Amino acid sequence: MKNFELDGSGNEIWRLDAIKVIKLLKSRELGVNEVLTALEDRISAVNPIVNALPTLCFERARDRAKELEKNTNDGTSLLAGLPVPIKDSIPVEGVRTTYGSLVYKDYIPNFSDAVVKKIENNGGIVFAKSNTPEFEAGANTYNEVFGATHNPWDLSRSAGGSSGGAAVAVATGMAWAAQGTDFACSLRNPASFNNVVGLRPSIGVVPQGPNNVPFQTLSVSGPIARSVVDCGLLLDGMSGFDPIDPFSFEAEFGSYLKAAQAPKKLGLIGFSMDLGLGPVDPDVKKIMLGSIEKIIKMGVDVVDKHPDMSGSHEAFRTLRALQFATAWGGLLPDHLDLVKPDVVWNIREGYELSSDSIRAAEEKRRKIRLRLLNFFTTFEALVLPASIVPPYPLNQRYVSSCDGVEFKNYLEWMAASYAISLTGCPSISIPAGFTETGLPVGLQIVMPPKSDAKLLSFAAAVEAEFDLGLKRPIEPLE
Repeated sequence: MKNFELDGSGNEIWRLDAIKVIKLLKSRELGVNEVLTALEDRISAVNPIVNALPTLCFERARDRAKELEKNTNDGTSLLAGLPVPIKDSIPVEGVRTTYGSLVYKDYIPNFSDAVVKKIENNGGIVFAKSNTPEFEAGANTYNEVFGATHNPWDLSRSAGGSSGGAAVAVATGMAWAAQGTDFACSLRNPASFNNVVGLRPSIGVVPQGPNNVPFQTLSVSGPIARSVVDCGLLLDGMSGFDPIDPFSFEAEFGSYLKAAQAPKKLGLIGFSMDLGLGPVDPDVKKIMLGSIEKIIKMGVDVVDKHPDMSGSHEAFRTLRALQFATAWGGLLPDHLDLVKPDVVWNIREGYELSSDSIRAAEEKRRKIRLRLLNFFTTFEALVLPASIVPPYPLNQRYVSSCDGVEFKNYLEWMAASYAISLTGCPSISIPAGFTETGLPVGLQIVMPPKSDAKLLSFAAAVEAEFDLGLKRPIEPLE
């Protein structure tokens, strides 16, 4: 391994950022096998503590590395051999993919999802699967196949979810950037809980499939990384058209990285603590108010205003249940004893939906989106908490109450994010601060549909002002 000085912190490759690793790979100062060996060593040291990457496929990765090394590597490959973990809910050909469920505990797919193909075609190397709750249900990463993923800032706390394994891998140096998905909050919440950056792209930016719900518009795939720039880099590596996804489209080659590398402030943005949808933890409120002060000091006008998001609870609950019943309804009743109660509840609720309830949910969703689009005719962005609470105890299945308010079900505490999911708008979570006990809190920034590049540019400007992100991975803390 070559000697790369890292501000006196050592010469381990895993400490570098993704941009630097790719630069070294392209210049041939690093070989892909060196990078993979560095990851293996880091994973051996850290993964037993946090349980973020339960399935490893380094033999497959090295076979892929041999293929890449046959090429001249003339700089046209976006990812140039960068290893990337894939969420365990996303099929990778020849690699155990469990969906966090005992039903699929031994499943090895003979195909890869479109996002995996994009990453690999752009020079990325799959070396691991990241942990996820069963069928991505719930923002706490635990399942009956692999157990729970621990938050590295406090091992007794939740890593968030459902892309919790991805976020923890990035935060602890077991990956430079990772693929994840976001349905209710699954990229933004774990980014917030782990002090990293998570981007939910616009619908169609990242292709997905084949799956049982090809025409769904609630769940998207996106990147998690330690910086906005590295998120932009991986977004370039996973975006583009694939005919398997009816909503996918081609993006300009390298455009998201370019945008992230060109920080730009905005003129007028709106701010909301809660979107009028529920309570917010006092610690989060305190950090959000401090964040707004910093944004104002950047010269951005911030107005305490948000669109009417009423109807979000009802619309999301109904449409989520419909999607669960469509995607996973075939598992019941044959596997009822193997599926966790939250998933069974979602599926059964989907089966019981009437045409009137689905129509009403779509109508609510249409109005919510139109009100947000109208908001964006005046305001360039909307900022709010990425999560209404800091990381909560790991042994707690979900947040059942906040600031004295009890929630009706396991979904409602995620409203600050799932209301945005309903609209199809891009949204990013960036590190905003820490509670007095040292737990991370993230700020969420939302922009109009297909403005992902502009979102990255503004997020990079805010990130630089806050200066709270992970410049180096952390060691797990007790």
